[in-house]
Amino acid sequence: MSKTYNVAVLIGSLRKASINRKLALALADLAPQNLQLKIVEIGELPLYNEDIDVDPAPAAYTAFRQELNAADAVLFVTPEYNRSIPAPMKNAVDVASRPYGKSALSGKPAGVVSASPGAVGGFGANHQLRQALVFLDMPMLQQPEAYLGGAGNFFDDSGKLSDSVKPFLQKYIDTFAAWVEKTAKS
Repeated sequence: MSKTYNVAVLIGSLRKASINRKLALALADLAPQNLQLKIVEIGELPLYNEDIDVDPAPAAYTAFRQELNAADAVLFVTPEYNRSIPAPMKNAVDVASRPYGKSALSGKPAGVVSASPGAVGGFGANHQLRQALVFLDMPMLQQPEAYLGGAGNFFDDSGKLSDSVKPFLQKYIDTFAAWVEKTAKS
């Protein structure tokens, strides 16, 4: 029997009914048995400020870092704001990677899914986030790339995932599971 890997899921949109939150929940439902996905909320993190990141660090920083430290891998699901990473997502990455030498992200397998109602599917945010995560020593799933344009049509009024996108999401999460199994630290 294979190990079950705990995957922290960070969502770049803070809206409770966001497309990206729905996608994260859909990915959790589609995940194979060797992955346990858990959304780690980022909306209550104070803006990263080294002046307040002292001993003791803010409680929100500490709790967030503890959740990431307990994870075997991290999945980032994000929209794109103004051709860039949403501020809450960038702040979460900054908080997780500090203090220097104690990153809660280093060495953890990662994947990035970006989604937008627009045609480009969050391409800019996806690549900017990947750039930061590679710098932070996160082994990054390369293929399949996940820029999901037209994401406003992925769910019906009741929140049910469209059959048109389900096969791609299944392929993505299955490939991510294999990536995690291959690269996660024991």
